[in-house]
Amino acid sequence: MENGRNNKPLAIAPSESAPPNPSRRTVLGLAALFGVATPVAMAGVARAVTATKSSPLPDELPVCRAAMNGERRSGPARQLTLAWNASSICTVAAAVAKERGIYAKHNLDVDFINFGGSTEQLLEAIATGKADAGIGMALRWLKPLEQGFDVRITAGVHGGCIRLLGSKTAGISSLESLRGKTIAISDQASPAKNFCSIAFAKSGIDPVRDVDWRQYPIDLLALAVEKGEAHALADNDPRTYLWLRNGNLNEVLTNLSGEFADRICCVLAVRGSLIRGEPATASALTRSVLEAGDIVARHPADAAAIYAGYGGKGPLDDLAAMLASHTHHNHPVGAALKRQISLYAEELKQVNVLKRNTDSAKFADRVYADVLS
Repeated sequence: MENGRNNKPLAIAPSESAPPNPSRRTVLGLAALFGVATPVAMAGVARAVTATKSSPLPDELPVCRAAMNGERRSGPARQLTLAWNASSICTVAAAVAKERGIYAKHNLDVDFINFGGSTEQLLEAIATGKADAGIGMALRWLKPLEQGFDVRITAGVHGGCIRLLGSKTAGISSLESLRGKTIAISDQASPAKNFCSIAFAKSGIDPVRDVDWRQYPIDLLALAVEKGEAHALADNDPRTYLWLRNGNLNEVLTNLSGEFADRICCVLAVRGSLIRGEPATASALTRSVLEAGDIVARHPADAAAIYAGYGGKGPLDDLAAMLASHTHHNHPVGAALKRQISLYAEELKQVNVLKRNTDSAKFADRVYADVLS
């Protein structure tokens, strides 16, 4: 597998000064503690990719100007470890921040652990200091965060990576057409299942009684639909986008559809002890990821090449179009993010994921930490 040092990313806009790719230290000691895991491209999306060639610098965006006004760490670069899934395109901002020198600009030296365990294990690892932070999907993280891990969400990262795809052969093109049908999923607590359950409930379809959720190995979801064992599949990009490109599936729903258009799906979370003991470090890490998100939004082709350099699969043109279809410019913090967390909590209560007696507003206050004020 190629890594970020051996695969040279595409050149970014000439007006941007991209520092040389910093090397990645091997973290064998830490890795031993973890289970290390060795749509069709629409014309509008294509235009978005093309537009990145003449876009202004990411630092010209308002959120980045605000970030640059924050407190900077001084002295030697602070070494941090960020847990992620290298094959997940949702986490690309973390790699962009490293390969484009944003961490270094904030006096951070960030290494990655490709985490292959459960979400509970990941959050426990962050809470106990085996990792300092992580990026993951809100609709998977909120349930274990309800258990009280000393981990706090500090920023939304982006939206748009969950897709519900229906069989064209079976005539699946709407939520209503899935009443009484089977949906292939990778696991019963997947964020895609949680999101689709919320969408079904809002449409008057009982996600427990009216839909059959059938679990398959993640790489076999599309095959299950092709063989007629399921009528639809629900999962995340990059797989769902690439399966949609094959032409046999309809896009029934994404987590940017309708009222979800401004929602985020992925979040950055930092261990509570780091936030309390080194607030400037927690702030610098959060700012770095936000700045990198703006670069992804403006230069998706470059971000796609960086993702591929870390082992991401798929044609570069498709990966770039996929990233352009996401909302990497949308990374709420503060009251805006707490509102989204509270709303998700309320919706997850309605589909019996969170406890019915959970106070959604208090829950959002507890799991979010403002490190940018």
